[in-house]
Amino acid sequence: MTPFDFKILFSAVLIPRYDSLRPEFMSNHPRKVAKGCFSAITASHSRHTVNLPNSITFARLVLTAIFVVCASLGGTTALVIALLTFVIATISDWLDGYLARKMNLVTSLGKLLDPLADKILVASAFVFFTSQNLCPAWVTCVIIGREFLVTGLRQIAVDKGEVIAADNLGKWKTTLQLAFGINCLLWLILDSSRPNGGILLFLQNLSSPTSWLFPGFLYGALALTLLSGLNYLKKSWKLLLD
Repeated sequence: MTPFDFKILFSAVLIPRYDSLRPEFMSNHPRKVAKGCFSAITASHSRHTVNLPNSITFARLVLTAIFVVCASLGGTTALVIALLTFVIATISDWLDGYLARKMNLVTSLGKLLDPLADKILVASAFVFFTSQNLCPAWVTCVIIGREFLVTGLRQIAVDKGEVIAADNLGKWKTTLQLAFGINCLLWLILDSSRPNGGILLFLQNLSSPTSWLFPGFLYGALALTLLSGLNYLKKSWKLLLD
């Protein structure tokens, strides 16, 4: 924390009375002290483009690279690492947005990188699953094509001074896509290790392409991909006609 941050902290919490410097104040007003500390830290982060949420987004890009390398290597160990990095990247997708809103650290860089990181993660995962014959090639093309469409529509909106906000369909679409990815990776791991029984055999049967869960995630994600894409197209139709 810089000296300027301490100035903010003391002015918010300990000023205007010198008596507030006493330990009694710190013990009797813990909420006020915590609020002042949080405000000072937030003020420090908000002055920098690469803040905590953006750093998490950068980390997701690194995790995506690790996922691609491990998934390409194959083998049980590499696939386990790929699954772990995919799960952590999925959690970070929620975490960076939550922290950006909670700490008031929404930046232009974050608005650019967050959806870009999501698209790279999802696209790389579906290309890999297609190579493993777990996802039809046409489904992967539809999913990636929708991402290009939405990116283009958003760029047109920005050029015309408009903003196309993300909707709930898009969020649920991403959730099902990531759930399908976790299901596929779990199946590949368990299929290569061939468990004899117990919970691992149950998970293998549950994540199997012949199970109801597998096509449920896949075609649920496909349906929401199409619906959300059409919804974005509807929102931006007037912009396309200008």
